[in-house]
Parts: sequence; C-alpha cells; structure tokens
Amino acid sequence: MRLDELPPRENFNDWYNEIVEKAGLTDKRYPIKGMNVWTPYGWKVMLSIDSLIRKEMERTGHDEVNFPTLIPESEFAKEAEHIKGFGKDVYWVTHAGENELDVRLLLRPTSETAMYPMFSLWIRSHSDLPLKIFQLVSTFRYETKQTRAFIRVREIHFFEAHTAHRDYGGAERQIKEDLEILGNLMKKLCIPYEVHKRPDWDKFAGAYYSLGIDTLMAGRILQIGSIHQYRDNFSKPYEITYEDEKGEHRHVHQTTYGMSERLFGAIIGIHGDDHGLILPPELAPYQIVIVPIPKKGHQEEVYEACGSLGDELRKAGFRVHVDVRDLRPGNKYYHWEIRGVPLRIELGMRDMENGTVMLFRRDTMEKEVVEREGLAEHLKGLLADIERNLYERAKERMQGHTVMVENPMEIEETPEIMKVRWCGKEECGLAMEERTDTSALGTAESEEHADGVCPVCGKPAKTYLYFAKTY
Repeated sequence: MRLDELPPRENFNDWYNEIVEKAGLTDKRYPIKGMNVWTPYGWKVMLSIDSLIRKEMERTGHDEVNFPTLIPESEFAKEAEHIKGFGKDVYWVTHAGENELDVRLLLRPTSETAMYPMFSLWIRSHSDLPLKIFQLVSTFRYETKQTRAFIRVREIHFFEAHTAHRDYGGAERQIKEDLEILGNLMKKLCIPYEVHKRPDWDKFAGAYYSLGIDTLMAGRILQIGSIHQYRDNFSKPYEITYEDEKGEHRHVHQTTYGMSERLFGAIIGIHGDDHGLILPPELAPYQIVIVPIPKKGHQEEVYEACGSLGDELRKAGFRVHVDVRDLRPGNKYYHWEIRGVPLRIELGMRDMENGTVMLFRRDTMEKEVVEREGLAEHLKGLLADIERNLYERAKERMQGHTVMVENPMEIEETPEIMKVRWCGKEECGLAMEERTDTSALGTAESEEHADGVCPVCGKPAKTYLYFAKTY
C-alpha cells in the first residue's frame, strides 16, 4: 500500500487506524498504552465539539466547574454499588514522594465521589436547588481490552453534567432536558442515535436507571453517551440534604449526563469513506481550504488572488486556510481530503480571467464552477447542505437495521440490532446475550408493550429487549 492510500472502508479496523494516523488526529506513540497525545488538528476538532456542548450547557443554565483529579478512597467507598462497579478500573496513588499515604487516592474514573462531598456543603435550602453544573476534564480507567483511539482509551476526554433537585419529578424533568440537549448536539455532529434504557445488570454503578445513547457504526453499536437517574442513591451516603419550606430536611434527587471523545470516534467511523475523514462543517478546523493553481510566470499573481479571497471569506465568517506550500496541487488535494475539509476552492489564472472559482465538496466528491461574485452566500448554502446531507445519509444507513427475532436461541446469524420479546427477568436476558454473543442494549426509552411470550422461559412477554454486538 502506498503512503497516499487507505485500506478499503470494508476493512474497518485497519481503515479507522490509518485515518487516525494519516489525518494527524492523535499520536498513539506515547509510552503509556491507551493514553494518547492530542495533536493540533485533532485537538481543534475536539475543542469544536466541546464548544457546542458548552453552548448547550449555558443555554440551559448549567455552570462550569473544574474539580481536582484525585479522590480519597474514603469518599470513593461511601457508595457501595459505585465502588463495586468501578473498583477494578481505577488507578491508585499510594505514595507522595517516599512517604506512603495514610489514605489512598485514585485518579477519577468519573466524578460523583469527588463532587458530592462538596454538594453536601453547597446545598442547604430549597432555594439552592436545582443545582446544575458540568465540567470537561480527563477521567482515567484501566481499560483491559484492546485500546482504539477515541473509542477505547485509558485517559478519556470527558464531559459530565451533574444536577441536584428537590424530588424525583424534578430529576425526571432534567432528564427530558438532557434528551433535548442531546438532539441539538447530534444534529450539529450529524450523528443519528437511539436511546435505550439499560437493563438493571448493565446500568451505571449506583444509578436507579441508566439511559444509553447508541449509534450504529460499521455493523456494531457504539455507546456515545449516557444519562443516569440516581434518585437519592448518592445523596443518602453523602448526606446531601436541603431544608424545605416547612423546615424539614430532605435528601436531594440527582442526575448525571456524560459523553466523551467517543463522539470524535463516531464522526470518523460514521462519515468517513475510502478517501478519509469527512468533517461536519461545525467541527472542521478549516471549513474551506483554498488551493492556488499556479501558472508559469503568474505565480505571484495567483497567490495574491488566493490570499485576497481568503481574507474576504474570513471576514464573511468562514474558517479558511490558503495552502501556499511548495507542493503539487494533487498532493494538497489528498492532504485536505483525508482530513475531511468540507469545501475546497481551486483558483488559477483561467478562473481569475473568467471571474469564477472551482468548488469541490468533500461529502459528494463533486466539483462545480461557481461565479466569483456572490461566492460567500453560495458557500453558506453549501455548508448547510453538507450538514444536512451528512446527517440524512447517516440516519438512512442506521434505519432498517433493527430486525424482529422470534427466537434468538435458535438463529445462526444475528442481525445488527435484534429486537426480542422479553418477560423482564434478568436470567432470560442474560441467556439470550450468551446464546447470540451480543450485549443487551436495553428497552426503548419510551416503553413498549409486547404481546406473545418470552422465547427463553415461555412466560408472557412484558416488553421488547434490544441486542447488538458492541465496541
């Protein structure tokens, strides 16, 4: 394989790894496995995702915080289910210099046990509620499976929102707001998704229930986020109470909402093609790259025209790069195509004489000649159309992949997403997982009633359970 080639997308694992490397998204050579270096281009994309998240958080009244990375074992151990769920995944700090610590510390795998001792100090009265905070930080989990950039790593770029409410109803309203935020974000990221209520054996440690945010990528489900209803499961061990109007003290009800750099991995895997990455316009470090097509004796004239066009488009609000490197135009095309720049403008002497430019769309790989006059308005429309096209194309690919299966205990080949009648018993769900070598995604976020019987125990079905192979 030549340096300017990628494996075919059908060979997904090799294709994905090659894109990550050749597009300069991260460097995996750091001497701790699963802790990768964010390189400039990849970090710019991630910061764009962070910016969209921050806008939604600010719009909905969340305040940004930043908690310490280290958590005392004494605080971590207060919620029994939580430490049971995360204990095997944490990194422990046992010494400070040559001194052994009296209380072991851990690098946060998530921040409930870091934040909630402070919540008990911050919340005193019903007037302090709701409390809505978020942070964008690194979390650390000792991942034992094979690592993969952005999808399965040991240092995770992580968004987490934590809220506290007067009662269960207030927490439920927060979850509805979280789902609204999710819809807004996924439209900008051009990621279709489904929300599943995780089965009890797979819910977040300490949660009353968990919602998984799932997308389909190369035949498998990738969880790109989660929302958790805690009820008062954390407020009781951490003594987070408020005084109501009658002077009575009550425990708050809490929720969390989390997403990670897996969003970046989903964008690569869902939108990319045999030519490389395709970035949604909102995320692209450069929405437009201008490539000069020099003509002997007129190089300076062409470069000057490209620079002027770049300045004009920046003033119109676009993120633009003019590529003046001493390389052949074809090499520049490849460089920016694999990095997923939405639009490319090619400008040479003939274009200048005709008052036109050549436009290239990365999502369709199509070229068109466009008049130079009114170009900015035309580009705005094109970028909006690229965003729509990427979302609709991905949504269409995800639809139609859920198949109703009467008896998964008898099938030889499982569909990408399998829907099965279920009695609600854990042992029946686990039996279907084991037989089909899949994971139970859970039930639909909006409850579904099922007729018929559970294929494992033969008793009346209560709902449908969804299964898929996962990353």
